[in-house]
Amino acid sequence: MDEIVVGIDVGTTKICTLVGRVEEGKSIRILGVGIEPSEGIKKGNIIDLNAATQAITRSVQRAEQTSGLEITTALVSMAGAHVSSVNSRGTAAISGGVVDESDMLNALDQARAIAIPSDREIVHVITRGFSIDGQDGIRQPIGLHGYKLEVETHIITASAATVDNLRQCVGAAGVKEMQFVLNPLASGEVTLTEHERQMGVAVCDIGGGTTDLAIYVDGDVWHTMVLAVGGNHITQDIAHGLRLPVTQAEEVKKQQGHALRSEVGPEEYFSIRPFGEDHAAQINRQDLSHIIEARVTELFKLIHQEIKRSGYDGLLPAGLVLTGGSSMLPGIKRLASSVMGVPVRAAQPENLIGLVDKLNSPAYSTSVGLLYWGFNANAGMTTARSGRKRRAKGEPNMVFANIKEWIKRLLP
Repeated sequence: MDEIVVGIDVGTTKICTLVGRVEEGKSIRILGVGIEPSEGIKKGNIIDLNAATQAITRSVQRAEQTSGLEITTALVSMAGAHVSSVNSRGTAAISGGVVDESDMLNALDQARAIAIPSDREIVHVITRGFSIDGQDGIRQPIGLHGYKLEVETHIITASAATVDNLRQCVGAAGVKEMQFVLNPLASGEVTLTEHERQMGVAVCDIGGGTTDLAIYVDGDVWHTMVLAVGGNHITQDIAHGLRLPVTQAEEVKKQQGHALRSEVGPEEYFSIRPFGEDHAAQINRQDLSHIIEARVTELFKLIHQEIKRSGYDGLLPAGLVLTGGSSMLPGIKRLASSVMGVPVRAAQPENLIGLVDKLNSPAYSTSVGLLYWGFNANAGMTTARSGRKRRAKGEPNMVFANIKEWIKRLLP
């Protein structure tokens, strides 16, 4: 049976449910797509349970209709300022002199045994590498001889209440979450090259309500964070500055916006109708760019501060990879490079076939990345099935059905 994976990207501006199947050559065939405007979600957090549930339900139903499959489980994206991370090490004695799966589990359990508040939940435990008797840089320790096994991990936690709210919304839509995946980790699956991961790179997913960052060094995730600032803040600034409704400000941003005032001609104007005006007014594009440039500059200064705070700012020769819907703003790459002093490129999903009309865009990097995350993690299960059979009650989560599959999902 072909391996099919479902991803539900729960964003501030849209809910995107994708059904995909891996093809030869590591391409993904998109079998089903369900894109709906978000409701009840702000900055990655559920603020209206019923509205969010209905939006997720509509997205899932559209994906079912286009794929002809019934969605029962899915990978679900997660973002929000409530997300935090910490690095942790775990140590275990190698019981038989040769590392086996139980030794790895013991070391990982030790790494997980960190003191976290009762109101937080561990979302990811990502291995950054192993060492045996002080020899580090080991990617796959099983079968190696030694006496002491150490593992270095990156542990991502989130607000337990926020996770429960998201889990409830997805569950009310008739879908069991297979795993929650942090947005920048999903985006990194489709936007980063292996060479960039090894050299040192940061992926920055600028969404509507949040900006999500993940730093990769030596092929592994070393740091993650989420800023509660995104494209919607640029839109709000435009709405206030030009006295426009938010919906009109969003269209102005997309059609006339530019992140660098210096690259806009002084004689460029466009027409809008502000609040309280009977006739359209002529707006200088430089004035609009001035509003946008101020907010985007502030955003990249915050990102730069976070990278410096992490201590990895000198380990990113591959620079910054931008993705997310707001990364399509003209001039944003040059502004980011100027503020942060590193190479910057924009990226979007590639190697897609099937129903991909809208998906070849940076706005869908997280959505497509969820599918790649599922395939690369070797889930080994079908998350959608043909027909309209009644969903089973209390269907077990098969991701951790046995120890071997659990280890595979934790290994890089």
